[in-house]
Amino acid sequence: MTSFWVGKRVRLRGIEPGDALAFQRLAEDEERLGDLLNPPRSGESYRTWAEKQASAHPDSDRFQLAVEAVATGDVVGGVGSHHADPRSGWFEYGVTIGAEHRRGGYAAEAAVLLLRYMFAEHRYHRCQVRIFAHNEASLALHRRLGFVEEGRLREHAFLAGRHRDVVMMGMLADEFAQLHSMTT
Repeated sequence: MTSFWVGKRVRLRGIEPGDALAFQRLAEDEERLGDLLNPPRSGESYRTWAEKQASAHPDSDRFQLAVEAVATGDVVGGVGSHHADPRSGWFEYGVTIGAEHRRGGYAAEAAVLLLRYMFAEHRYHRCQVRIFAHNEASLALHRRLGFVEEGRLREHAFLAGRHRDVVMMGMLADEFAQLHSMTT
């Protein structure tokens, strides 16, 4: 049996203390993309965060994982489930890939691995994502994965000096199963 967490391009794994610099770079890439703007953080704050992630007891419905390139072993991104409502059967997730690794299929494969886990193993019925309307690459990725645009929150987020629209997209478990394998 192949690992549930390994695809052709990526391996999803827990965050290690040594991943701090990679996640710091990911945050900087998101800021350049216009998806994040926070005050600068120290390298020490990223090290503390990574150490805390590495030693935390995993919550099976809300978690953050490193996306590692199978070919090189480098951390190329992160993926995680950020909100979950087991009673109603929905969860929200996010994926980010470093600038130098985008357009290599890493985000799509990492997303499918995470979605498969949440739909097949935890029996969630629905996944939703919130994407800034200016992030055309992420919108296109989610359409390719099978997500459907469900609405737009006009001028919902204030980022980099202006209000931004947020696009809500969703996918149901049976829609996922029609497009992607539910097993490894």
